[in-house]
Amino acid sequence: MDARSSSSPSPLRIVISPWLAFGHLLPYLELAERLALRGHSVSYVSTPRNIARLPPLRPATAPRVDLVALPLPRVQGLPDGAESSHDVPDEMRELHLKAFDGLAAPFAEFLAAACADEATRPHWIVADAFHHWAAASALDHKVPFALLLPTAAFLATVPRPPPEHADSAVASVFEQAAAAAHAVPRYEREETATFLTSNRAASSGMSNLQRCLLTQERCTLTAMRSCVEWEPESFPLVATLLGKPVVPLGLLPPSPDGGRRANGSEHATVRWLDAQPPGSVVYVAMGSEVPLRVDQVHELALGLELAGTRFLWALRKPRGAGVLDDTDVLPPGFQERTRGHGLVSMGWVPQMSILAHAAVGGFLTHCGRNSLVEGLLFGHPLVMLPIYGDQGPNARQMEAKKVGLQVARDENDGSFDRHGVASAVRSVMVEGEARRGFVAGAAKMQEVVADTELHDRYIDDFVQHLRSYSAASATAASNS
Repeated sequence: MDARSSSSPSPLRIVISPWLAFGHLLPYLELAERLALRGHSVSYVSTPRNIARLPPLRPATAPRVDLVALPLPRVQGLPDGAESSHDVPDEMRELHLKAFDGLAAPFAEFLAAACADEATRPHWIVADAFHHWAAASALDHKVPFALLLPTAAFLATVPRPPPEHADSAVASVFEQAAAAAHAVPRYEREETATFLTSNRAASSGMSNLQRCLLTQERCTLTAMRSCVEWEPESFPLVATLLGKPVVPLGLLPPSPDGGRRANGSEHATVRWLDAQPPGSVVYVAMGSEVPLRVDQVHELALGLELAGTRFLWALRKPRGAGVLDDTDVLPPGFQERTRGHGLVSMGWVPQMSILAHAAVGGFLTHCGRNSLVEGLLFGHPLVMLPIYGDQGPNARQMEAKKVGLQVARDENDGSFDRHGVASAVRSVMVEGEARRGFVAGAAKMQEVVADTELHDRYIDDFVQHLRSYSAASATAASNS
């Protein structure tokens, strides 16, 4: 960490504004706290309800982290209080983006006020790829802007033409990316294209790709919650593909003991685990952003039943289940047939406490970046069922590392069935040569995730990048 002597450089003032999804809000709160522990001042910008739902700041960081709540503008058709993507059904995503774009004015006011006094003027703004308006405000006030990127595995699969007159090294990078894009199954390729280029009914007036390109054009540098140790195949490609410097942040892993989060040891799920044999339970959690359809929930349930292994399932109510009772979400008789070796929980669960429990021996996951980091922090082999966005590339990357196994899918429509679920669960959970190989692969990745010195070095290097650019800019300004 930065030295604290009287000769140390003065602390930086940094604004961090994550995308309105808890898969972004939580890790970048971790970044804010890691910067605060190094003596820097951070303004963490989001909306009131999102900030209210964050875990409490660690006492050592609280004096240096200012939680700034900007009101989310009201948009007709978007329910009151729908501030995170978790709150918004699929058909309202564009309304949520329209409200998000309405944050441009309050953010500009916040930044103008901060820049009015040299004592509060930010040295840097750090924000996600959708924040084109934050990057525009940064340009207006001559504050450098760092763009937070998605995973390298995902970026390497997005098709893009090589630059004209590229030399052989650059051409080789684009060839590797083209090969990665070719490995993407048809259903995933079509979903990604829709996600990037669609602006359903033009509610927000801009596609996701337009947002990302505008932000990228306006940024000073890019940063990524990743590192070459985590993504050796794809991380080295990204700077060339984007034509911008890429600074690794490390993985921002949470504390293995849950850190500032509430103790989950008394939760009913953890008490149930206390009664299970060591390493016998597969923990099932598919994330909160893209819930499964009812038919997918049924196939997953029947696959767990067929596998015959113990399971703990943190189940989010599926899409299209608004009128269903919790008991109707699952196949008829499923809970009775699996009682004793399976438990389904429909509410909040203490995921870190569950993953840390000795009874858990594997993790069935959608392969969101947070879930992968948390699962591998404890060395759990993975059963992988990616649904959306960067999850497919993440899963292929982990499967290549022999960390686990993907559930078999139909190449054209992405469907899966109970037999594919059961086969993957048995391979990962039932003692034998396959499981031993996956456990060994997960242990290798655990070494990367749990290496606190490695991740501390990445944060220190990130700070040094911010300082170096700020110093160069100040020198250029004084000479102009």
